[in-house]
Amino acid sequence: MKGNADAPITIVEFADFQYPFCSRVQPLLKDVLGKYKGKVKLAYLDSPLSQIHQHAEMAAEASRCALAVGKYWEMHDAMFADQSKLDEVGLVKTAAGLGMNQNSFASCLKSGKYKAVVQQDVQAGSQAGVNATPTFFINGEFLSGVRSDADFTRIIDRQLSVSGVKGSTQASR
Repeated sequence: MKGNADAPITIVEFADFQYPFCSRVQPLLKDVLGKYKGKVKLAYLDSPLSQIHQHAEMAAEASRCALAVGKYWEMHDAMFADQSKLDEVGLVKTAAGLGMNQNSFASCLKSGKYKAVVQQDVQAGSQAGVNATPTFFINGEFLSGVRSDADFTRIIDRQLSVSGVKGSTQASR
């Protein structure tokens, strides 16, 4: 989870670390979190498209190895910033570059101990109707694909008005 834990708006993102469209939406999400600081939190759930992205599932497991040592969002951002380094060697180098113990990380990655956790995310997405990435749920409201700031703003402002909270300073001008 990223953002204020008590924020009235939750964006749940289902994404694939290897899919270029998922990477493309990351700067927008960063902007939305800044624009609605304290009012929006982001949850990332894995939805690796393993049948077309050979490294997506390993990247998802790598993010969980990073989470175990408190470096989830750093690893998340690094993997989206350079999707050419999602093979095992690249992931271990990225982890080491972020200050994680290279041997411990490599061991975690090879162990497959987070495979079931990633599959739980995939199953949750499937049950929620996710059939493409990126897919978002903004306080439960479905939004799929690479969308504009206006798409997010419209839904977030509507959800904030329902909860009685004013929107972003930019959106309410």
